[in-house]
Amino acid sequence: MKNLTVVGSGVMGRGIAYVAALGGFNVYLQDIQEENLEKAKTYIEVEMTKSAEKGFLTFAQVENALKNIHYTSLLETAAKEADIVIEAVFELMELKVEIFKKLDELCPKHTILATNTSTMSPTEIAAQTSRPEKCIAMHFFNPVHKMKLIELIRGLETSDETVEMAKAVGQKLGKETVEINEFPGFVTSRMNCLIGNEAMNLLMEGVASAHDIDKAMKLGLNHPMGPLELADLVGLDTRLRNMEYLYKTLGEKYRPCPLLIKYVKAGRLGRKSGAGFYQY
Repeated sequence: MKNLTVVGSGVMGRGIAYVAALGGFNVYLQDIQEENLEKAKTYIEVEMTKSAEKGFLTFAQVENALKNIHYTSLLETAAKEADIVIEAVFELMELKVEIFKKLDELCPKHTILATNTSTMSPTEIAAQTSRPEKCIAMHFFNPVHKMKLIELIRGLETSDETVEMAKAVGQKLGKETVEINEFPGFVTSRMNCLIGNEAMNLLMEGVASAHDIDKAMKLGLNHPMGPLELADLVGLDTRLRNMEYLYKTLGEKYRPCPLLIKYVKAGRLGRKSGAGFYQY
């Protein structure tokens, strides 16, 4: 397992590429938009340099890691020698299926195909390929270089060998892993979406301010980040897509808060747009 490809250079994709390069993988980061690749390259270089200046990394580690990352807009180039591909695009089933079909055609037969999804079915995605036993979900957390966990979610036909190889990749990335049998929302997203949605309902109902809701969760329940802060970090559009999927698959208790829907319609998407439940 030497060659790791990441498809999608957004917040999650660039974060996965960052830790993979530090972990010693030969990394290809692919995105169809050259502009996105340039932003990802700048982000990775700046964040690694900051970490070295603070003493978390050595400058030699940074130099070696940056040499390990290759940027390309061509999926064929990124996939042709991959041992594992981690897809990290938007939470849209149609898009993920389309990418997996292409990867199945382009990648070597031994390549593991992983999706970084927080809610969606790896079984459904894998069924569109000729290698469902080599497909798995690897759910990373944001920010990837700081968060210690990867959820490994088995699809219906995911092999034991694939799970073990995914665990080995996680270990090489310096992460802890938990193994989960597929069910909508897995473990963390089911819990997190409920907490976040209830926080939004509290805000909408005027029970407390966003600041005080988050403060109560941090100081009263020892959460490292408040649920509204976290939703802004993840992106309110992403959270809404997750909630809509869970509502569709798990029922009424996951109905998205009307305030979340309103904010997304208004373009208040959180940190990335400059405004969400807070101003940035």
